Amino acid sequence: MNDRPTVNLRDVRRRFDSAAPTFDSADFVHAVTREALFARLAPLVLDANTVLDLGSATGNATRQLHRRFRRAHIISLDISRGMLRQSINRRRRFSFFRSSHVQADALRLPFEDQSIDFVFSNLLLPCTDSPRLVFDEVARVLHKGGAFAFATLGPDSLLEMSRAWAGLDEYAHVNRFPDMHDIGDALVRSGLRDPVLDVDRLTVSYDTPEKLFADLTAVGARNTLQPRNRSLGGRHRFDTMLSVLKDSGSSKQIRLELELVYGHGWGGGARIDPSNYRIDASRISRHRR
Repeated sequence: MNDRPTVNLRDVRRRFDSAAPTFDSADFVHAVTREALFARLAPLVLDANTVLDLGSATGNATRQLHRRFRRAHIISLDISRGMLRQSINRRRRFSFFRSSHVQADALRLPFEDQSIDFVFSNLLLPCTDSPRLVFDEVARVLHKGGAFAFATLGPDSLLEMSRAWAGLDEYAHVNRFPDMHDIGDALVRSGLRDPVLDVDRLTVSYDTPEKLFADLTAVGARNTLQPRNRSLGGRHRFDTMLSVLKDSGSSKQIRLELELVYGHGWGGGARIDPSNYRIDASRISRHRR
């Protein structure tokens, strides 16, 4: 997982700040993975006094987390001040909940070791430079026996867009997402025990490329990779890519496939030296739908 394009966190923060007012109008993929995460949590016995919503965006998971953990203090953490401001405005209607909001980078969590009972993270990992470093921080702050549940994207996501850009220039346009086995490997190396992962798929259809990119802009999901093309001459290539994307399907609609990876693990394991460790992928529990 070390050869992924570098994500520019300053651009990530700026784009999410800009997208905060429109995020809820186009966050349907986040809604799908959020509901799927809660469905996967239903059979688990979890007792938590302090819950961290890691990459909380506008706080759409907050009410569900409060329903699941009625006496818990819910911490909403996001890199974007704009997202947190939207969440705070929403929380004023439910002020009886125990909650707080923290602006911070997921790679440097401002919490003491073993201070969190449960970490919930919905589609944060695709926006970070290194899932492994996020897992290191989660393992550090997670209480022994605490749980970590997350949803992310797998490598089969947005291949249609990658193919549409292929041959037009040498720049990175779509992030490369690690596969399920790499994620399981990173979880165990970070000290998160007994990882369970499964994969689902989602097809998203658009009538026009304009609507597709409007939705990507609305949720702050435009290109924030360091190697992206920053020149003013990129408009022609962009228009060419749109033409290829429109012509790539068998119907008039643009269809994008997303590989959704869900997982959870437990705190309290020992961090493992990567130079002395190899994981047997067959030991990772998995379920494909």
